[in-house]
Amino acid sequence: MQDLVAKPASDKPDELNTITRSGQSIFMSVYKTKVGDQCWLITITWCKNMLLHGLSVSIDGPQAESKCKFELKPWYFWRKQGSKSFVLDGKAIDVFWDLKSAKFHGETEPSSEYYVAVVCDEEVVLLLGDMKKDAYRKTGCRPSLNDPVLVSRKEHVFGKKRFSTRVKFHETGRFHEISIESKNTSTDHGLDSEMEIRIDGHLMIDVKHLQWKFRGNECINFKKVNIEVYWDVHDWLFSPGIRHAFFIINLTSPAAASSAASPAMISSQGFESGGVYEFCLFLYAWKLE
Repeated sequence: MQDLVAKPASDKPDELNTITRSGQSIFMSVYKTKVGDQCWLITITWCKNMLLHGLSVSIDGPQAESKCKFELKPWYFWRKQGSKSFVLDGKAIDVFWDLKSAKFHGETEPSSEYYVAVVCDEEVVLLLGDMKKDAYRKTGCRPSLNDPVLVSRKEHVFGKKRFSTRVKFHETGRFHEISIESKNTSTDHGLDSEMEIRIDGHLMIDVKHLQWKFRGNECINFKKVNIEVYWDVHDWLFSPGIRHAFFIINLTSPAAASSAASPAMISSQGFESGGVYEFCLFLYAWKLE
């Protein structure tokens, strides 16, 4: 069986133009799940503009043609709770959601009082949100024996000088804030561009003379997590209008193995090979004047 590798969805010019015009923040999370003896990728996408929120769920099976998707974008009151059914690779799939009381606190994805559940073979293979009891009661299904793993995330965020996001260093850990700030500093030779990258307020990367180092990478370690950061901020410095920089943040840390999964099962399924949790963030930081 060919394993699935999570990659960022291709950003076509028309997609980027739509994001630019709408000022729409997008959070796209990719989870690796186990269904029977197959690995599936489930992509959850939250989006937000000035007025509305949206949600879409995309499921990719092991075959290139195995894919299904539904969108709730934008949603209205009578669509904030419901379900949707599909058939993928001969398997019945149900997606349930309850967003009636979802709390966003100004963010693109909700932080509490919601659930999104994906069900297959009478198992909840993916469950997001804090209303887990409600989700299991609504679906009438048991939890999967294999915990889903968040393998990648793609975000489009907007700002003027500072951009931030939250990530987990491992599945059971807390969120950490990664912030990126670009600024100009005065020197004896005039203005100099500089970029700072912080984790939970701690300065981890300081790139001076950014106009000469607009593309680069650096490896750091924070709380036993190895972090590789790649950046391309060329358009911030040299392109007119609304423009974006691109960052890849790759995290590698010891994984907290699920109590329901044996080491042999984890290794054979490729979920946390070698007891290591890996996660990759693709961040598009759109700078506004």
